[in-house]
Amino acid sequence: MPTPAEDVDGVARYRIDPGRSRVAIQATSSLHPIHSETDGLEGWVELVDGEAESGVATGAHLELPVDRLRSGNPFEDRELRRRIDARRFPTITGDLTSMEATVHPGRYMVRGDVTFKGVTRPQEEEMTMELEGRESIRLQGSSVFDIRDFGLEPPRILMVKVAPDVTVTVDITAQREA
Repeated sequence: MPTPAEDVDGVARYRIDPGRSRVAIQATSSLHPIHSETDGLEGWVELVDGEAESGVATGAHLELPVDRLRSGNPFEDRELRRRIDARRFPTITGDLTSMEATVHPGRYMVRGDVTFKGVTRPQEEEMTMELEGRESIRLQGSSVFDIRDFGLEPPRILMVKVAPDVTVTVDITAQREA
């Protein structure tokens, strides 16, 4: 009989630990770098039971509430939430469509759909994944996004112009569901 975290096909679900998972966003402006880092990432990752080493992920869903994004500058944070229309689009989501092992051990090509500000775009990038015992996994990766692809024009505040490319880095820890 399968355990609660494992279905009949041998798939184990790992719940993302919001307190131990981090999202960092780096952007540049004509004046200074812009950096935001937060915890609070939620969601799950499903793996063929015991197959984290081979990268057999069957699905994943990630969510980040946009109100958690903070740069340390209240003016920039307020402007970001206004531009995102955070009341209408309160979360950024990601859904895994495929994950394949690369020639480098522990590295995987991850493909999925990212939804930001009501716009969904495909994304592809390499990530690392490691099994931490049978109860925990850790995924890490970074990707560059052009915010204009999501219908968001880079802000120009007074004399400060923000570049359209932002780098998003994730460090995800997920615990096997009991």
